[in-house]
Amino acid sequence: MQTNDILHIYFNSSANSIKEENLSKQTDGKGRAEKTNKKREKQNQNQNNNCTKVISMASRDKRRESLEQTLQQLRDVTNSTALNKASIIADASKYIEELKQKVEGLNSELGITESSSNSQIDELPAVTVKTLKKGFLINVLLEKNSPGMLVSVLEAFEELGLDVLDARVSCEDSFQLEAVGREVRQHT
Repeated sequence: MQTNDILHIYFNSSANSIKEENLSKQTDGKGRAEKTNKKREKQNQNQNNNCTKVISMASRDKRRESLEQTLQQLRDVTNSTALNKASIIADASKYIEELKQKVEGLNSELGITESSSNSQIDELPAVTVKTLKKGFLINVLLEKNSPGMLVSVLEAFEELGLDVLDARVSCEDSFQLEAVGREVRQHT
């Protein structure tokens, strides 16, 4: 008696694997059809495993590429020459500390100190600094217009070695300054 297998093969697009559906099978005394089916099932399982490995490798490569792009952006912002991840992150940490010190310097230049009284705090400008791809964004907001505030802020930028690339200022009812700039590196 001959083994008579009729197999229908179809493509399962969601799993990207090939499945076989055994429509009818007959076996002879030696069980050849069962062995053939088990062999095909094992081949399909290996194909499924290979597809999973390829997908896993692709997602790993995508994560690695994304991390490398982020590290490169971090190097650009901090003007770091480091090549390994730990050094880039250490340089970024130092850069953040430098920016914090500059903010404190700006605040002190504007007359902001921690020992100020509550009445003075109401009249002090709010200063925020955000890092950008290649520089920073500084916002200064004071509810009341203060004569000489713009000059004081620009002098503080100059003393701190900050180069203002673009600025928007409003001095009508309140003082608002939004400046985009970068640090001027002095080569010694």
